[in-house]
Amino acid sequence: MAVPVASPSAEEKTPSYVAIPPAKPFQSTLRYSSNRKTIYDRNLNRTKTTEISLASFAYLFNTLITYHHSKSSSVSEIEHRLNRAGYPIGIKMLDLLLYRQPPRSATRPTRIVELLQFIHGTLWRALFSRSADALEKSTTKNNEYMIIDNEPLVNTYISIPKEMSQLNCAAFVGGIIEGMCDAAGFSTDAVSVHSAGEGDEMWPGKTIFLVRFKESVVEREEAIKASGG
Repeated sequence: MAVPVASPSAEEKTPSYVAIPPAKPFQSTLRYSSNRKTIYDRNLNRTKTTEISLASFAYLFNTLITYHHSKSSSVSEIEHRLNRAGYPIGIKMLDLLLYRQPPRSATRPTRIVELLQFIHGTLWRALFSRSADALEKSTTKNNEYMIIDNEPLVNTYISIPKEMSQLNCAAFVGGIIEGMCDAAGFSTDAVSVHSAGEGDEMWPGKTIFLVRFKESVVEREEAIKASGG
């Protein structure tokens, strides 16, 4: 006895497709000036002519602090967020400042003291138009160094309420230092920021940036010294 076999319908034989609309042309969200150039068209070696005003910096930095304050529940969390905001800037600033150095004298820091002197001088001048006030090494711990700024610009126009008196907005600069150290191959355990102006009538805003390098970095430094490098 023959078994009837159902034949496929026309719909099953011919698959159906939906037309995909063509892709829309790319629309950049960058705002162009009248000469149709953006910040990416600027020469990286132009420094003096591209500085922003102090008022603009103060406004932007205050906005940054307000944003992180709204997202934080404690002073330590605000400082941590400011540190993380400065970290990628430090990574980029290393290559930028090395690029801006004269070709014949451009050298990448390869020792701890060389790197800290680069930060104390070249980085500070690029950010604040002056060098930091002091660079010191701990007499008890060989992995700790201090960069001292008697009057950090980032704290100049900040009004801090009494309940947040322990807040030091220079944690943002601490993040820049940490990012530059990591980018240079000198990993740190932390770059902490400490207010040291209490009782100092001349420099009430004095701030210490305490840089703690990892033990592996110190061991490498000692090995270079031992080999006569």
